Amino acid sequence: MKHFLQLKDLQREEFEHLFRRTRVIKERFKNYVAYQPLVDRMLAMVFEKSSTRTRVSFEAGIHQLGGSSIVLNTSETQLGRGEPIEDVARVISRMVDIVMIRTFEHSNIERFASQSRVPVINGLTNDYHPCQVLADVYTYFEHRGDIAGKTVAWIGDGNNMCNTWIQAAQIFGFRLKVSTPEGYSIEPARAAGVAREHLEIVRTPAQAAEGADLVNTDVWTSMGFEAEAGAREKAFQGFTVDAKVMGAAKKDAVFMHCLPAHRGEEVTADVLEGPQSVVWEQAENRLHAQKALMEYLLLGRIDT
Repeated sequence: MKHFLQLKDLQREEFEHLFRRTRVIKERFKNYVAYQPLVDRMLAMVFEKSSTRTRVSFEAGIHQLGGSSIVLNTSETQLGRGEPIEDVARVISRMVDIVMIRTFEHSNIERFASQSRVPVINGLTNDYHPCQVLADVYTYFEHRGDIAGKTVAWIGDGNNMCNTWIQAAQIFGFRLKVSTPEGYSIEPARAAGVAREHLEIVRTPAQAAEGADLVNTDVWTSMGFEAEAGAREKAFQGFTVDAKVMGAAKKDAVFMHCLPAHRGEEVTADVLEGPQSVVWEQAENRLHAQKALMEYLLLGRIDT
């Protein structure tokens, strides 16, 4: 049994398998060909953080694969009344086949997984967002081919997305150039031991975007940090991805954003809606990549 709590839980060859399956599953979906290998399988989705794309993509995905889902908001369960996470895991994992959790502290999902009898998927924590980057890297493969040897720019907060891209750079063999405002940089422990060929810290967004094949950003204030919004708005001035920043990247560079986007803050509307943007395909690919992931975690390798 495998869990998917962070990107490094899987090996490169496993991701290559997932990308092949994502392509096949997506093609079937686009051609209205039913594919339901997970009949009678149940997905439990546990939400401590609110969600749009994560809930819709997982709920639609398990249904399209023939399974069912149940949604548990922590405020409506015994978790909200102090029941130990380990006890919840022991019970829930006896009743369902797979669990997706979207929570704040990463330790919460690790504690749950430690007692779970079924695979656990990280739908987002404060530390990592592996399902999003799984879909993002697939989207790059879909549009531009292999990401190995390429340059990816991360501009903005050194947050859970940035942390996951650091892991992706090492797994897939590309160079990540990161530019963050002072006080919002990558935690030193996350950069420790990462080779320069995979991670380079630069000062300005233009330096990060220079020669990049992919330019990536996120909101200035992530969920759970709303109290810092005013201070962050001041600190992040100058970290907007606009036409000038994109102009420093390669001419065929693509722009990504995990959404939701705040036009005029971390990205201008003309970039978000422009010809280099693949954000809508990126969002859709959450559905197909997660279907491939659930198939793999529940059934192992399938090549049909």
